[in-house]
Amino acid sequence: MFLLGNLLLGVARVLELMLWAYFFIIIARALISWVSPDPFNPIVRFLYRATEPVLRPIRRRMPGMQMGFDLSPMIVILAIYFLQAFVVESLRDLALSLR
Repeated sequence: MFLLGNLLLGVARVLELMLWAYFFIIIARALISWVSPDPFNPIVRFLYRATEPVLRPIRRRMPGMQMGFDLSPMIVILAIYFLQAFVVESLRDLALSLR
């Protein structure tokens, strides 16, 4: 059981790190959208490729897009916070109970 606890703790830490990294990618994408970025810039292309598969389905379902106001990054940020508070903490608690 000790090994399973350590494994779950490692998974929780890696998941938390990945969620934080994606959080900052979403923030960078939102900031870049305020200016007119060069679409051929590799960083801009990476940000669009990394975030568009997540943001596009949310944008389709949101009524605010007709007004030109995109709240999809905020929805993703809230989802990331939820995943960190619920999934990561639950994995962490389970791992510590198995130790």
